[in-house]
Amino acid sequence: MSRLILELLLQATGQTLEMVLASGLIAVAGGLPLAVLMVLTGPSGLCRMPLLARILGLMIDAVRAVPFIILLVLLIPVTRLIAGTALGTTAAIVPLSIAAIPYFARIAEVSLREVDPGLVDAVRAMGGTRWMVVRYVLLPESLPSLISGFTVTLVTLVGASAMAGVIGAGGLGDLAIRYGYQRFNTPVMLGVVAVLIVLVTGLQGVGNLLSRRLRHGATTHAA
Repeated sequence: MSRLILELLLQATGQTLEMVLASGLIAVAGGLPLAVLMVLTGPSGLCRMPLLARILGLMIDAVRAVPFIILLVLLIPVTRLIAGTALGTTAAIVPLSIAAIPYFARIAEVSLREVDPGLVDAVRAMGGTRWMVVRYVLLPESLPSLISGFTVTLVTLVGASAMAGVIGAGGLGDLAIRYGYQRFNTPVMLGVVAVLIVLVTGLQGVGNLLSRRLRHGATTHAA
């Protein structure tokens, strides 16, 4: 593999990591509050508002139902409005984030609903407010599962960021299309695939390690 290809791979990998990490953090910032709101307003929540919970669920599922490649095209006007352009790494963060927020929200909702209701009842019986339940029960108890869900979200974003290369978003997908597919450069294609495998494996490994440590720490503390 030539030095030029290595340099291109390093640059594209940096762009992919930038897109994935930025959109992943935005997904947590937007998706976790949505998940908490859906749990609290759900049929068994502490602030039951079934209509609001249903509307939120429908909106989240509607975004999730749109294939990402179509969402990329649909959001071009929004991307231009926010980023000033529809091309490049920074612009790609907009559709990636919009796609990732509802995705992580559903994962986080499942994690929050898995918390033992007895813990919630105990805090409420001691006079704890809804905020205290969220702050000291729901979030800490579901943290290992939330970390696992965040890892899955990041892995999904790696694939989505590669797909964003179709519209010139930069990163490994753009490199594979412009330098690999269009120029029939097999080494570039193989290099991109190898880097993507390493990225996904690394992210999954780190996420699994953090989740296991948190679970082990919680078990030790409980004992």
